[in-house]
Amino acid sequence: MKLRGIEFGNVLSASGVQGFFGEGYWFHKVWHPFGLDFTGTTLVSKTATLLSREGHMALTRHYTPKHFFPDCVKVNLFKQLVLNSVGLSNPGLGALLGTGKWQNHPEPFLISIMSLADTPKRRLEELRIMVEMLGFCKDSFISPFGLQINLSCPNTGHDPKELIGESSEVLAIASKLGVPVMLKYSIASAPIRAVLELDKNPDCDAICVSNTLPFGWQDIDWQGVWGTKVSPLAKLGGGGLSGKSLRPLVCEWISHLRDAGFTKPINGGGGILCEEDVQSYYNARASSIFLGSVAILRPWRVEGLIDYASDLNWK
Repeated sequence: MKLRGIEFGNVLSASGVQGFFGEGYWFHKVWHPFGLDFTGTTLVSKTATLLSREGHMALTRHYTPKHFFPDCVKVNLFKQLVLNSVGLSNPGLGALLGTGKWQNHPEPFLISIMSLADTPKRRLEELRIMVEMLGFCKDSFISPFGLQINLSCPNTGHDPKELIGESSEVLAIASKLGVPVMLKYSIASAPIRAVLELDKNPDCDAICVSNTLPFGWQDIDWQGVWGTKVSPLAKLGGGGLSGKSLRPLVCEWISHLRDAGFTKPINGGGGILCEEDVQSYYNARASSIFLGSVAILRPWRVEGLIDYASDLNWK
């Protein structure tokens, strides 16, 4: 997938699956000899906000999870599902830039950012400040980078539909940075008719779907899928679902968007756990895929999935 002449590859990592800088997590080291190897993917950083945010996952001074098994993540290996309510825990964009690690990343990558202010006006102002901060540091990056702007996280307390309506203004602000811009949506809150409008927007280089699906979303039989209608993370806002159940829903959404006439690149992901799942995204006419929950649910398959997807002729 090439954006503004920069090759980002056929396989991206899901935002945060490799941490903020590609460092990964403790279990990556355990499973690495058995196939949990993200070599060949394009890094997408864990999402940063303007100001530090405690969220629900305690971080170390190196900005990695403090606990091996954080309470804000629930895993069902049998059903191949993950539920999380991390809540965008991060030290803030300034602290992350201050490490210099993004500036020295050796290959093209994407920085994921999101505004969390409580009104559209304030969200856009936060985004403007983040873009200015990145612009100030831009010349110190040794590799090209792009922005993945998250407009869909289910764990922040905002109405996602309100965020979707800000897309054009978000793009106008982000365009000042002069790098590829990819907007990230959830199929739970992104009407196809609204997203289709981005096909005409010159500031939109690509879109990414889908973020996690908020627990309780009406299009999922939660009793049948998770085994209960009440989220085990209810005290943390309910959380967002990743894993097996997403794949058919996201592929159908992408197919409908393509049928409606959308021509720009689509980075698709959600529930990719085997080669057949990769093929489903290819058949749905995605332009590339991203891998996320497979690192937890089927870690030994990651390397093979990257090889398989890299050999396909994505369009």
